[in-house]
Amino acid sequence: MIKHFFFSILSFFVCLPASAQFRIEVSGVGLTQVPVVIAPFRGQEALPQKISEIIKADLERSGQFRVIAPPGGVFDESSRPELSSMRQAGTDAFASGSVTRLADGRFDVRFRLWDVVKGQDLGGQSFAVTAPNLRLAAHRVADDIYEKLTGDKGAFSTSIAYVTKTGQRYQLWVADADGENAQSALASPEPIISPAWSPDGNQLAYVSFESRKPVVYVHNVSTGKRRLIANFKGSNSAPAWSPDGRTLALTLSRDGGSQLFLLPSAGGEPRRLIQSDSIDTEPVFSPNGQHIYFVSDRGGTPQIYRVTATGQGVERITFNGSYNISPAISQDGRWLAYISRVGGAFKLHLMNLADGAVSVISDAAADESPSFAPNGKMLVYATQLQGREALMTSTLDGKVKARLSGQQGDIREPHWGPFFKQ
Repeated sequence: MIKHFFFSILSFFVCLPASAQFRIEVSGVGLTQVPVVIAPFRGQEALPQKISEIIKADLERSGQFRVIAPPGGVFDESSRPELSSMRQAGTDAFASGSVTRLADGRFDVRFRLWDVVKGQDLGGQSFAVTAPNLRLAAHRVADDIYEKLTGDKGAFSTSIAYVTKTGQRYQLWVADADGENAQSALASPEPIISPAWSPDGNQLAYVSFESRKPVVYVHNVSTGKRRLIANFKGSNSAPAWSPDGRTLALTLSRDGGSQLFLLPSAGGEPRRLIQSDSIDTEPVFSPNGQHIYFVSDRGGTPQIYRVTATGQGVERITFNGSYNISPAISQDGRWLAYISRVGGAFKLHLMNLADGAVSVISDAAADESPSFAPNGKMLVYATQLQGREALMTSTLDGKVKARLSGQQGDIREPHWGPFFKQ
């Protein structure tokens, strides 16, 4: 059965053109949400996309906030809002700001955040950015608001990678965490699968079929240069980075069957991780680098297992259901996301690794490729909704989901990148 899964990743789909915009649709209600006002930024009317609207969408998608309508009037970062009336209206926090075009053509983006309940000025920031980076500035504002109000680092200014197919053209894309501002990293007439971010966010490992078989490349996102990292006999697939970026775990069939190997990320000779007659695939490192989670049929059906990074002590992790694949581990090591087949449907599940408790996150029937945000508070995954492929983000309780859907076509294989390196 695991063989069917392994080869099913070779089925591809018609996807959105480069010019298409994503549409974010947020549904569901979280258990606790902070009521917050994001006032329209002064000066944003002249921009093609409104800074305040991007911030609001980020905060709503996180599931942590309920954005409410701002009071009448014009506000910027120097404004002191009428806190008493806002408290009476049920507002906990208020943010306002401005966008000003500078003499050199850049834009000065400023904002300030207020704790309405305590009547405290929580401070603000300013960013001088070029026009193409206005969205990034908005995401950074959302990150700051998120961190000040929750205590957790925001992940809105990070990136996701994903794969599309349009006709006979395959493309690897890098986009903002909300799916917008997509930039093509690679185009090929042959399939591209399994993109995986390096821990520093500078490189993507992926599998390409341009040699008429699966081989693994490492691609520098900034320069566009790439290097062939694994082209051994047979299949080379499912790359995953170690937390220090020095090693790639991957699946090779050079010795017959699909087996796990460790390979220096700079290149070299791979070392087999486990001696097994089973099919072992889809490796992923634990955040501390001490363990590797993977999928194996050694028990008769595909299940998720864990082994030390030295290849010792294989233990089974999933026991609910007869078909569990695609492991992803949150950066705090608390959560395992995976895909489980339930009555013929493939659904996103989440396991608390401390006690083994499992919850179903999705009510769809064709989920795949889960990946955690770098702060561990959200997931991105691919699914089918109403007969179309789509990317979804979800809170860990599954109560707030956002669909990042193209205007036409399908998108697949998302992977959420690490925190932005400044």
